[in-house]
Amino acid sequence: MKAAPNVPHASAFHAPNPSHYTRLLFSCSSTKPSFPQRFEAKGKTAKMKDSAETDPIAESLNLLSTLLDSELPSVTNFKGKWSLAGVKLTHLQTHLTDFSAEFPNASTTNPLSLHLLHSISHTLHEAVLLARTCQPQHLPNGKLKTQSDLDSLLATLDRHVTDCDILFRSGLLLESAAVSSSSKREAIRSASRNLITRLQIGSPESKTSAMDTLLGLLHEDDKNVTIAVAQGVVPVLVRLLDSPSDMKEKTVAAIAKVSTVESAKTVLLAEGLLLLNHLLRVLDSGSGFAIEKSCIALQALSLTKDNARAIGSRGGISSLLEICQAGTPGAQASAAAVLRNLAAFAEIRDNFAEENAVVVLVALASSGTASARENAIGCLSNLISEADSDGFSNLRVMVVKEGGVECLKNYWDSGTPIPSLEVAVKMLRHLAESAAIGEVLIGEGFGQRLVGVLNCEVLAVRIAAARAVDAIGLNSGRARKEMGELGCVSGLIKMLDGKGAEEKEVSAMALSVLLMHPANRKVFRKDERGVVSGVHLLNPSLQGLDKKYPVSLLASLVHSKSCRKQMVAAGACVYTQKLVEMDVPGSKKLLESLGRGKIWGVFSRP
Repeated sequence: MKAAPNVPHASAFHAPNPSHYTRLLFSCSSTKPSFPQRFEAKGKTAKMKDSAETDPIAESLNLLSTLLDSELPSVTNFKGKWSLAGVKLTHLQTHLTDFSAEFPNASTTNPLSLHLLHSISHTLHEAVLLARTCQPQHLPNGKLKTQSDLDSLLATLDRHVTDCDILFRSGLLLESAAVSSSSKREAIRSASRNLITRLQIGSPESKTSAMDTLLGLLHEDDKNVTIAVAQGVVPVLVRLLDSPSDMKEKTVAAIAKVSTVESAKTVLLAEGLLLLNHLLRVLDSGSGFAIEKSCIALQALSLTKDNARAIGSRGGISSLLEICQAGTPGAQASAAAVLRNLAAFAEIRDNFAEENAVVVLVALASSGTASARENAIGCLSNLISEADSDGFSNLRVMVVKEGGVECLKNYWDSGTPIPSLEVAVKMLRHLAESAAIGEVLIGEGFGQRLVGVLNCEVLAVRIAAARAVDAIGLNSGRARKEMGELGCVSGLIKMLDGKGAEEKEVSAMALSVLLMHPANRKVFRKDERGVVSGVHLLNPSLQGLDKKYPVSLLASLVHSKSCRKQMVAAGACVYTQKLVEMDVPGSKKLLESLGRGKIWGVFSRP
């Protein structure tokens, strides 16, 4: 991996205050001559000085008339190239004529157009001089030198034609120059349009200056990102990824910032493989700064199956794993986040196995930054998430052999914030889907750890913990007994009354497993809320909840007379009858058990 150069972090770019935008929007570096000033002529400096004081449009149109009517017909050398130059000069003449007719005051009120017009005027002065050197039979500066200058002139003329077209289409010439008098939002919108235009026209120095200002604008406020994206900044940034290294790094930084704003992600995704391929190339050849920013952008792009497949097929997983091993701390965390997204797609996981990813990820989960460890564990969790596959069972075994259990324990016990424990709980659950590994996890004290998070304040962590209890208890009677003794039953009963349907469902699912053990049923019956809460989950009007789990939960208790009475009193018969009509698994048997209880009650002794 390359060492990071002395490139300022994106956060080092600060946008000016809105009140300063008018002063800064149109600041452009002076444009260098398009080709070397090799033609010495007396009075040239004075002429250029005078031209700055005249109307640049009128001056350029006069120079174009001179070239097209007088100078080009007299050329005797490189007639083919000059013929091509004549076409470009004619296009430029059309643009400037339209410019003068439609925007007569633009050359004095719009700094960006004034800058471009003076650049065109300068180029046309050079074109006149060069045309005159090509008129004699013998070239005074030599054939190769003159040909090189002519090629450079053609490229510059082509750029001017393109720049005029971009400037006209940008809409900037129609805007009032008094940006400072408008609202802040309108000032940002105008600033964005101006910067987007400057990124497309002018010299490399001018584009770099515009990029620096754009970075400051984007980092000042996420709302600015939304405005800039609406003005069309993303396609322009993607085209700039072909720029030299310094500009390319800043462009990647701008794209990375855009990718962090949720509303802008769809626009990035619309750029497809072109953007994806550019970012993947940065992973292999960019600086440390650019690599980190590229990984941040790839986090947003790797959420779709098509992009994930493209990254996997283009060697992206190998590059990302290399960054996880040798990148900067920030790049490691971002690369692991991309891998975490990729591992969520089953068809990509074979690529991880081929690259021996488990070893790299366990190492990063053991020694990286907090963010890197979280993303590495999240990636491992996704990799082993398929329960019914020999290949994924082998991955689970590999994770354990490489120290994954110890790594998980250290992460859990290192003071990790509760929200960040979600990935660890999920990884625990997926490991426990292997019966043998589940026994190991109980022996390592993960039952006690689960009890702690079952009672935490973070909903997603509680849900993940209930699923983990279900996975561990499903394959092991010993685990069911131990988790009951540790207090899992009480925590899950509280979740039966949770706010969301998913929390209610997973708690019923986990309890239906734990209550397979007789001791846990006794614990459940002692809690007055348990049976009533379970019956309420049978209500068909409660949507988004799989009824088979509360049915299974209550079926394990229906043989207890006291529990049966509680169920009937809470309305279980009515609910269960409706569930039978809905063909919910186990509901018919539960209804029959509740009915038998009523019959036996009729014949009970007085």
